[in-house]
Order: sequence, then structure tokens, then C-alpha cells
Amino acid sequence: MLKTTDNNCGNCQVTQQDLENFQEISNTKIKDITIGNNSNLLVYPQSFSSCEDYIYDEIIFSLHGQKLTTGNVMGFVGINESELTIQSRFAKEEHDYFLHYLLQKVFSFNLFELKHRSNKENIFDFLIYLFPFFLKKALGQGLFKEYQKKSHNDANVRGNIDINSHIQNNIPFNGKIAYRVREHSCDNKITQLVRHTIEFIKKHRFANGVLTSNNDIQNCVLQIIQATPTYDYNSRRSVINMNLRPLVHPYFSEYKDLQKICLQILRFEGLKFGEKDDKIYGLLFDGAWLWEEYLNTILKECNFIHPMNKVSKGAIYLFAEPKSYKRYPDFLKDNFIIDAKYKNQSDSIDRNDINQIISYMYVMQADLGGFLYPTKHKDKLECKHIGKLNGFGGLVKTWSIPIPQKVDSFDNFSLLMSESENGLKEMIMNEKAHSGNML
Repeated sequence: MLKTTDNNCGNCQVTQQDLENFQEISNTKIKDITIGNNSNLLVYPQSFSSCEDYIYDEIIFSLHGQKLTTGNVMGFVGINESELTIQSRFAKEEHDYFLHYLLQKVFSFNLFELKHRSNKENIFDFLIYLFPFFLKKALGQGLFKEYQKKSHNDANVRGNIDINSHIQNNIPFNGKIAYRVREHSCDNKITQLVRHTIEFIKKHRFANGVLTSNNDIQNCVLQIIQATPTYDYNSRRSVINMNLRPLVHPYFSEYKDLQKICLQILRFEGLKFGEKDDKIYGLLFDGAWLWEEYLNTILKECNFIHPMNKVSKGAIYLFAEPKSYKRYPDFLKDNFIIDAKYKNQSDSIDRNDINQIISYMYVMQADLGGFLYPTKHKDKLECKHIGKLNGFGGLVKTWSIPIPQKVDSFDNFSLLMSESENGLKEMIMNEKAHSGNML
């Protein structure tokens, strides 16, 4: 397996053996790869219109000769027998604790042990992280129901009589009638697929903890178990085959992504080495989106609003008359605006970034605005003053969160990140008062 980082500036050399496979998706927009038969290539966020970075129109990587260059996408992708892992550039080279930590925070679960993990197991982890999240989202719409053909043999006839079965079972007559009926049932191919996934995860040596991480997930698991009394371990292959066609349903829309995740988990071993219908497979995350959602888990405790253009929430308008040109700053609180940047210090804040924050601050007449980004070059939180704006005034700053590098375990990494998060919340809460004095 080839390993590199996001935004690697071309510092990755592809072997001649893998070159032909990687050329299939190099320099190709993600939407052109995922549309069609590549249902086993999952990219999150799954609704690309919710990202102002328009990751849907970006590429996973480009190839110039044998030099592979990546962008903001992280995760894993396989093309036939060639495989590529893209780690975060803010992580240590040996362990990508940072990506695991972001996923844990964004998808709200307690991470299981990461010691002695292989690349293959770490890829499997990503799938496991998503399962409780999408299980909870799907069950938010209720248990999936669909019509099922059921066979009965009793005195309460409510369907079409099954002549052959009746003759076989009820002659001489014993007071019963064999019949078939079409019933609306929660015990169907989708809930059975979810049940098989739950049972698979229960027996996994590293993953079973995700099913008991909190009461909500435990309740979701219990609902599925109670809804599938006909579960049979030996029917797993047939249940998988029944779910190979993507679900399309006008109401139970959230089950489509859950179905994909379940199939990925149950078929993970089968995805290796180019089955015909699994030519391109994997799981990828938009790094900028993941960083922004992670910061939301911190800043919402400081009462910041996280505008979301997908649901038209929290927009500001550049023009009052006519009311037009919606914009969605990353984080808002009174007259305080924060822009999340998945950049490190060496990338610097560029001209477009500055123009964007000035626009937001001008329209909102904000007293304070700035950029919040990760860095692996510092050991502690840092705040830098960029300048005071002309016009309405307002201070522009940068805040950086250090990503631990000198750690020997995920537990130590998590502890240091937690300390930085607490320090950031305290720093942000105090910024308003300090900025008022400077103005």
C-alpha cells in the first residue's frame, strides 16, 4: 500500500506497477468518479453542496509522470490491486492520530484501542466510525418498512390461499388454512443488513466498543435486534446480494448511506484485489470540512453559531437592497467572526482569505475577526495580531491549535488535544474584552 499525506506538494513517487491503475482516477473530478458504478467509493461529506470549498469539483490526486500530488482529501482509495492511504499532513509519519481524533469528535463516539494497528485495520476503523453515526440518522426517520410476502398456516385467513401448501400440511383437515399475504414489515432486507453488520461488529476484536459508546447507540442497536427476529447468521451472503442495488425511497432517504456503510463493512475483505464490480473502492474525507466540523464541537460551547448553507441557516447578505448574495461565515458570535482554515503556518493566510474576512467584518460591522488553523510547528496555542482595519475598524487575528507530534499513544494525543481545546475556549472567551480595549 502506498502512503502519503494530503497537500503533499508532489512528494510521492508511484511505482511503475501501480501507475496504470492510478491513472484511471488521476486528474479526474470526484463527481466524475463517484457517479456511475463506483458505489464502493464513499466520499464525505456526502452532500457536497454543503461545502463552500466545492470538494465535489476537486480531484483526489493528480499525476505528472510518476509524481503523485494530493489536495485536501484524506482517507483510503483502491483501484484494482493498487491502494493508496492519504494521511493528514499534521500527523506524525508513523501514526495518523490526528485524523482518527477528528473523526472521533465529529462523529461522536468513544474510540477503541489503536495500538498495533496495521494500515488495513486503520482503513476498516474509518468505516466503523461512520456506522453508529448513520445508524442514528437513519433511525431518526423510524424503522425501515417495506412490503414482504409472508406464508401463514392458521385459521385467520387474510390473504391468498396457498393450495399446494394447504394440501401438504392440512389434509386431513385440521382447522387451519395455508395462505400467503403481503405485509408491511420492519423485518426486511435493509434491517437484516443492518443486523448482520451489528453482529459482525460485535465479534470484531477492536470495534465492538462503538456499539456501546452511549445510550443512544445502544437503543438504536436494540431497535434493530428487536425488529429482526428472523436473523440467521448463515443468510449473510444472500442478504448482501439482496442489497447490492442502492436503495431509493422517497421517505427513508437516510437509509441509503447506512446501506452503503453496511455493505462496505461486511464486504471489506471482498473489496481487495479487484472484484469486477469493485474496481474503484475506498473511503475519503474532505479535510477542510472535517476541520470545520471539529472546530464546531469546541466553539459551540462558546455560543458561536455555525452557519450551514445546506439548510440556509445563519446566512449574511452582502447587499441590503435588493437582499442578495448570501454568504456563510464559518462561525459567528455577536460581532465576532471566525474563519476555519485547514492550513498550517507555512501555507500562510493568502489574499483571498484576507478579502473574505474583511467582507464579512464590513457587512457585520464586526469588532473582531480572524482565522483558526492547526499547526505542527508549535507546542502551545498561539494568537497573532494581523492588524486593525480602516473604515468601521475591527481587529483581524489568527489563532493556531498545536497538533501534538511527540506522543507515543492515542491516549496521550487525546489528552494534549483536550488541553489545547480548553485553552482555546478560554482564549476565545477573553478575546472580545481584550479587543474592545485595543479598539
